[in-house]
Amino acid sequence: MKFTNRKRRNPPAVIIVSLIDVLMVVLIFLMVTTTFRQQPAVKLTLPESKQAREGTTEKIPPLFVDIVKMPPHLHFGGHPVTAEKLQEALAAKVLENPNVVLAIRSDTDAPVGQLVKVMDAAKVAHVKAVTAYTKHPGQ
Repeated sequence: MKFTNRKRRNPPAVIIVSLIDVLMVVLIFLMVTTTFRQQPAVKLTLPESKQAREGTTEKIPPLFVDIVKMPPHLHFGGHPVTAEKLQEALAAKVLENPNVVLAIRSDTDAPVGQLVKVMDAAKVAHVKAVTAYTKHPGQ
């Protein structure tokens, strides 16, 4: 009887170093290919006022209209609008809630004519209260 000499096999082993290398490559690939969504924002330099007061806390949050110096000048709800579209949007908001407050945030270098257009749109839409945002000197 002849017995064959079998090689003893080692139990399978997981090579951790190779797994870490592969995971690092996948991680770098995901970081490079991911796009980050940027939120659009309007940059304003509010005019200074020595008479500026802190606003009162209201139950109804105000509607904000931003007036910037570069066209398109008017922004409502974070989106550029024309004076006509602003008037329609304000009228719709007044129908929802007649006590709505309009807050105007205007850039220091914004055209005054745009401010007049916003005030006219608010008056035509029957907005009862219009406020302006300013900053106190030293802020």
